Amino acid sequence: YSQTIEVTAVTAPKEFALEQNYPNLFNPTTVISYQLPVSGNVSLKIFDILGKEVAVLVNEVKEAGRYSVQFNASRCASGMYFSRLECNGRIQMNKMTLIK
Repeated sequence: YSQTIEVTAVTAPKEFALEQNYPNLFNPTTVISYQLPVSGNVSLKIFDILGKEVAVLVNEVKEAGRYSVQFNASRCASGMYFSRLECNGRIQMNKMTLIK
């Protein structure tokens, strides 16, 4: 008999996706997850309801994979915000609600 060997295969995601933040309604922090099928220059920004840029969470080259980043909105007012992910010409946006 030989010992059992467990192997976990890590593969790149098949889709470009910006996941819904968790938790949503949040106060004051939330986690935003995203996945990239190919590497590229990634931009993840937060905007208020008027379209004003509130925060830049990611602005760098990332390899294909799954990522999570925390957004601390302690300096922001209650209300609706948008997370915007851009990579290689693809863009996705999600709504988030901050309640203080």
